[in-house]
Amino acid sequence: MSAPTTGIDQHPDLVAMRARYEEAASTPVAQVIEGLTFLAGVYLAISPWVVGFNGSTRLTASNLIVGIAFALLAVGFGSAYERTHRLGWTAPLLGVWIIISQWVIVGAPDRAAVVLNNVIAGGVAALCGFAVMGLAASGMRGKRGKRAAATS
Repeated sequence: MSAPTTGIDQHPDLVAMRARYEEAASTPVAQVIEGLTFLAGVYLAISPWVVGFNGSTRLTASNLIVGIAFALLAVGFGSAYERTHRLGWTAPLLGVWIIISQWVIVGAPDRAAVVLNNVIAGGVAALCGFAVMGLAASGMRGKRGKRAAATS
């Protein structure tokens, strides 16, 4: 007879880590950040039609794709934070891309409304991304401090 095998899913350290991330993601602040992150992604996706630069197909496609990706990241952060927190570093990069894309993409309209839209929306997206990264750091840091205090 073989001994029963236990998967890595039951390892005490892994279980404790998942519990820390779940606790960090279930706070009201985390829920607000995840909601704002999702709304930022949705706005980024529809912004070409809201502001009126959907005639610029390259910039429209960029905003649409980045907005959908950002919204999907937010859904991942909200539903499976313990599995998606490592992707948090991509959110600020997507925000920065939105800010600079209007000058990088050839043929993008250089109207004040387009520039203002992408700078503000990209800035909000980057801030949301940094806040999501902060949730992961605070979730890990807070528990390490409590654990260290409990063992001493």
